[in-house]
Amino acid sequence: MTGRKCSLSAMFLLCLSLISIAINALEVSYDERALTIDGKRRILFSGSIHYPRSTPEMWPYLIRKAKEGGLDVIETYVFWNAHEPQRRQYDFSENLDLVRFIRTIQKEGLYAMIRIGPYISSEWNYEGLPVWLHNIPNMEFRTHNRAFMEEMKTFTRKIVDMMQDETLFAVQGGPIIIAQIENEYGNVMHAYGNNGTQYLKWCAQLADSFETGVPWVMSQQSNAPQFMIDSCDGYYCDQFQPNDNHKPKIWTENWTGGYKNWGTQNPHRPAEDVAYAVARFFQFGGTFQNYYMYHGGTNFKRTAGGPYVTTSYDYDAPLDEYGNLNQPKWGHLRQLHNLLKSKENILTQGSSQHTDYGNMVTATVYTYDGKSTCFIGNAHQSKDATINFRNNEYTIPAWSVSILPNCSSEAYNTAKVNTQTTIMVKKDNEDLEYALRWQWRQEPFVQMKDGQITGIIDLTAPKLLDQKVVTNDFSDYLWYITSIDIKGDDDPSWTKEFRLRVHTSGHVLHVFVNGKHVGTQHAKNGQFKFVHESKIKLTTGKNEISLLSTTVGLPNYGPFFDNIEVGVLGPVQLVAAVGDYDYDDDEIVKDLSKNQWSYKVGLHGEHEMHYSYENSLKTWYTDAVPTDRILVWYKTTFKSPIGDDPVVVDLSGLGKGHAWVNGNSIGRYWSSYLADENGCSPKCDYRGPYTSNKCLSMCAQPSQRWYHVPRSFLRDDDQNTLVLFEELGGQPYYVNFLTVTVGKVCANAYEGNTLELACNKNQVISEIKFASFGLPKGECGSFQKGNCESSEALSAIKAQCIGKDKCSIQVSERALGPTRCRVAEDRRLAVEAVCDIRVSGEGRKH
Repeated sequence: MTGRKCSLSAMFLLCLSLISIAINALEVSYDERALTIDGKRRILFSGSIHYPRSTPEMWPYLIRKAKEGGLDVIETYVFWNAHEPQRRQYDFSENLDLVRFIRTIQKEGLYAMIRIGPYISSEWNYEGLPVWLHNIPNMEFRTHNRAFMEEMKTFTRKIVDMMQDETLFAVQGGPIIIAQIENEYGNVMHAYGNNGTQYLKWCAQLADSFETGVPWVMSQQSNAPQFMIDSCDGYYCDQFQPNDNHKPKIWTENWTGGYKNWGTQNPHRPAEDVAYAVARFFQFGGTFQNYYMYHGGTNFKRTAGGPYVTTSYDYDAPLDEYGNLNQPKWGHLRQLHNLLKSKENILTQGSSQHTDYGNMVTATVYTYDGKSTCFIGNAHQSKDATINFRNNEYTIPAWSVSILPNCSSEAYNTAKVNTQTTIMVKKDNEDLEYALRWQWRQEPFVQMKDGQITGIIDLTAPKLLDQKVVTNDFSDYLWYITSIDIKGDDDPSWTKEFRLRVHTSGHVLHVFVNGKHVGTQHAKNGQFKFVHESKIKLTTGKNEISLLSTTVGLPNYGPFFDNIEVGVLGPVQLVAAVGDYDYDDDEIVKDLSKNQWSYKVGLHGEHEMHYSYENSLKTWYTDAVPTDRILVWYKTTFKSPIGDDPVVVDLSGLGKGHAWVNGNSIGRYWSSYLADENGCSPKCDYRGPYTSNKCLSMCAQPSQRWYHVPRSFLRDDDQNTLVLFEELGGQPYYVNFLTVTVGKVCANAYEGNTLELACNKNQVISEIKFASFGLPKGECGSFQKGNCESSEALSAIKAQCIGKDKCSIQVSERALGPTRCRVAEDRRLAVEAVCDIRVSGEGRKH
């Protein structure tokens, strides 16, 4: 009887569960105009937030801010090499917990787009594919190859099954409304010939076989099969058309900025240009658009690809690397989202009519059920346009789109930013009562003792091997070790100076002879290969030649990327110079390329886990802490900065290496690699097509100076540890922990708008440094009064804003006083305000 009661109870709960799923289940489809959800065409704004590039503790806040920014959907790739670092050994823990991430999206009331790929690019190491794939016999990536397709099918099936088992697809009541198979294959498919075409068809059939109940897309795939939606990636997709008139116009990647390489400057894509691209897309029939990225985040551990992609993946996204609002981009786009979504029925159901006014000016009218919404676009790069539209005159700035919700008055222009600009600053840890005290350990140089190699030898071979094949992506570091035996009766010239010439495709090379460091060199300007020469001296007996090769991210784009070899590929030669470093006159004494080489994967400190929290608590050397020495481990302890502002560590003064906080990797650093001194300009003109070399900053500065330390990595007590592996040599005494907060806010808002000024929640507006309503000039930090202004604006704003964390200002003569300006439509409010720490009644800063 008891068993039967349990069975009935279980059946009752199951029925309830099924009823709940049925109630929440969504039917997702599409037609030529839009994605449809339960039969209703939708305007959908999506944003990329990659779960491994942040932490589970950050996810709710990031998704909530995306929702407040007007997004409907959160998009993410699925990272195969992170989830399956070794074949059939899976990891979905911590910030790889995909189910938890999708559940968090659902909890915040948003939809999800899952791009399984599993090839992703994304400036991620090895394009997101596991390196162990390369070592499977008869393997060829991304083509009609049985070995690859079997592995891809296995992983993709695992992800789809996981999502279905957790009822996360929309048809099951979950948030996932759209999925992607492969990624940008159309950009490289031609290189694979007919096998590429066959592979494409196979990918589509595989996705269709999963029966997920949601549409599938293929980005950058103009020949996508009929049951796959082809979509556009890029800075501008307004002229894109799907390959079938029964498919909607989808933009899977609107690049909000760009990533950085070591040695490059900071990219910045203006808010005006991003908004222009979005408005043009919707003007010409788009209905689903995804920002890549909406929050870029951080390439923790060794996940940055490239090679040479930085640890920061900020991307100049609407939410910055730490999760702060990147203003004005976040707010300017939010206004656009809300306006377009308010006209969803007209834009998705209505008919459209386009008019070309010449000189790159167009107007588009959408009409439905007796109502209309209008776009007027000016694609000219420098000339404003004034046109007569429906018996009214409108002036449209160059490179902008005006939106008239009822086709009578302008509610939004992409070039007119009415959102504050936020200037973020980094503040010292005020609770740090003492300088950081350092301890250290030396990474051993010598690999041989008494003629024998010490430690674990992972492989030996009579040739030079591809580094990624040997390391299997366990480490950035691989030792290539060989020896030369010089007998006493040999030619006495062996005891003289020679040069060791090494041809390498590694990104950094350290050369040691008989345990002595004789040279270091790294590739420059994004090149993969270089030739290193070191003067050496050999002695009678066995001479150790040890080459430590370093990679800085494996290739993440292009056809046949998996066949790009890295590491010391040779030749490795002993050279006696007849001339003076003239290769044509050199005499090659001995080619070592076919010597017996021994391989040791990783560093001694990696195998001993010097970086782990437990090992970092052990006693290290405290005396005579070395500086400017290669291959040194450093350790210090620090207090957690007070408050809840994001934490960064300033690694100025260091060379290159890796950093861990409490055993958590915060990524590679390369503070000594300065950006090119050319290409930056003090002003950024949003007009004209954006490219990756436009609007750059931080020339001749470190490509990355500050490294994100998520609050969840920190301990509640004072025993936080920072461990550094310094590869090139540097000064640890410059290292410092800081917090990121708002320093000041500025705005230049047009009349008729409501301007919101906001500091962080733990701050208040302490000072209004400038305020002028009329025709002010200049930019944030250098505002100037114009020819006319209200005499009441400054006092009015002080009264509304001083002492508050945020305030709203009506930009009008009624709120700010008369201006006596002649040109009413140009009136603006320029304001600069200072944000400061809120002080409690006891006077303690929080």
